[in-house]
Amino acid sequence: MSAPLLEVNDLKKHFRVRGGFLGRAPAWVYAVDGVSFEIARGETLSLVGESGCGKSTVGRAILRLFDVTAGQVVLDGRRIDDLSAGALRPIRRRVQVVFQDPFSSLNPRMRVKDIVAEPIRNFGLAASSADLDARVAALMDKVRLPREAVERWPHEFSGGQRQRIGIARALAAEPELIICDEAVSALDVSVKAQIVNLLQDLQQELGLAMLFISHDLAVVEHMTHRVAVMYLGKIVEVAPKRRIFAAPQHPYTQALLSAVPVPEPGANRQRIILKGDVPSPINPPKGCRFHTRCPYAFDRCRVEEPKLQPTEAGHLAACHLLEGAASAAA
Repeated sequence: MSAPLLEVNDLKKHFRVRGGFLGRAPAWVYAVDGVSFEIARGETLSLVGESGCGKSTVGRAILRLFDVTAGQVVLDGRRIDDLSAGALRPIRRRVQVVFQDPFSSLNPRMRVKDIVAEPIRNFGLAASSADLDARVAALMDKVRLPREAVERWPHEFSGGQRQRIGIARALAAEPELIICDEAVSALDVSVKAQIVNLLQDLQQELGLAMLFISHDLAVVEHMTHRVAVMYLGKIVEVAPKRRIFAAPQHPYTQALLSAVPVPEPGANRQRIILKGDVPSPINPPKGCRFHTRCPYAFDRCRVEEPKLQPTEAGHLAACHLLEGAASAAA
């Protein structure tokens, strides 16, 4: 079996929100607190969970938009989380991002041709100005926008068209991995479907790997290969798409999937209503972080943190209730 393109090992990112002066202890937001996963070449892994669970912070940590607190990010066998800015620069070509807001992520003072051409210039990918123009035109074809649109400004486009420009910019660097950070959540339903189909077609055509960060499980089910579920800074379940949608193991995943709209009117599905609010990431609960809302929690859940371990081949979950299945899978 070939080595994964991306490996994330026990990744942590804590943000300081209060200094330790005048006798006050420092306070930290435990945004990401020990996350591990891997992505194979050409694979889509979806990272899902409620708002504030830390999934976007994971994407930004991989991109090195800030330094990580602990853990490792390994790209194609090479650790990149500890590289200097100079050493990281050529690596950035291999990992690109599509942001959530397709308007604020585009420079309003640049024409489309300059926005798309910027990565090509930065990484020296064009042999001449004619080659640069040809590359920009080919990218417009790939994202299904007319070539003459390169002369226009971002404000002249709709939200879906702007997101296509953002995808073209990400593709311009010829990356191996694209991180889609809520890339379709700001779009209308019909436009959302078009962008998802475009991403799937580009993945098949170019062999891209994707980390698809989303809270929309209906979209995730349509386009992903595997799903990792996050809750309060930790991954609680990882499984292939069909298994996690057909037979979720963790109580939190079961609750999330019970809220997905059923395509057939009148279809029977039991809605799981979680009580209480998500705890603060500044002071997460001891033991299992989900125990304050879990309908099955018992004493051990309140004092001992469950480990993410296999319950069957390719399916991992972090729940004390599943330890018998984990032992059998081992």
